[in-house]
Amino acid sequence: MEYQTITYAVADDIATITLNRADKMNALTTQMRAEITHAATQGGKEARVVVITGAGKAFCSGQDLGDGPSAASLDLERTLRDEYAPMLRAIVNCPVPTIAAVNGPAAGAGANLALACDVVFAAESAYFMQAFTRIGLIPDAGGTYVLPRSMGTAKAMGAALFADKISARQADDWGMIWSAVPDADFATRWKESAAQLAKGPTAAYAAAKQAIRGGWDHSFEDQLTQEAELQGQCGNTRDFKEGVLAFIEKRKPTFEGR
Repeated sequence: MEYQTITYAVADDIATITLNRADKMNALTTQMRAEITHAATQGGKEARVVVITGAGKAFCSGQDLGDGPSAASLDLERTLRDEYAPMLRAIVNCPVPTIAAVNGPAAGAGANLALACDVVFAAESAYFMQAFTRIGLIPDAGGTYVLPRSMGTAKAMGAALFADKISARQADDWGMIWSAVPDADFATRWKESAAQLAKGPTAAYAAAKQAIRGGWDHSFEDQLTQEAELQGQCGNTRDFKEGVLAFIEKRKPTFEGR
């Protein structure tokens, strides 16, 4: 696919997807969603980490209401089912760790695009906003799923109903994201973290993602069973043997990944 609304680059086993409509605050269009879906899928094949970030001052302002003849003619159910769902699945089901580097405002579906990633870093000047009720809608793009699971029902309900801005620091304190980072350190921090994951045990990361994301649907007994199965698989990898040997030899391990 020839990308028109994003950029995609792979270096040092890190695939970086940059939302590239800075003049529109990286608002999501049909074309953009298709490109993100494709790039996230490719990144899972070509790299050991996938990073999503935004160009310019914003991460993503959500749905571009000017995409198409008119906002009133937008078929929201079809759009969510046929365009948003594949994009979100490509991110959530990506076999390697995914990082959202939230460089600026993340609103509506843009906030939930970020929260679909495994780890979210946000610059302290950034904010998240479930802006949907401001135009008579409910949180979508996975928001009703991830919000109560990340910060509890009470905070999720308030975020949905009031549609207030949630600062990066608040999001960090509430458990909504992994880390709020001072703006001056933001780029360095997420790049160092991506590099750390890129050198890690990729098979173990994939298994951890499967266990943690799937745990909501399991009983405790089922989860114990799955943990044992996945741990057995990890225990048969070269990376496990290398990790144990490095521990015994008091050196840093060199993981092969997939």
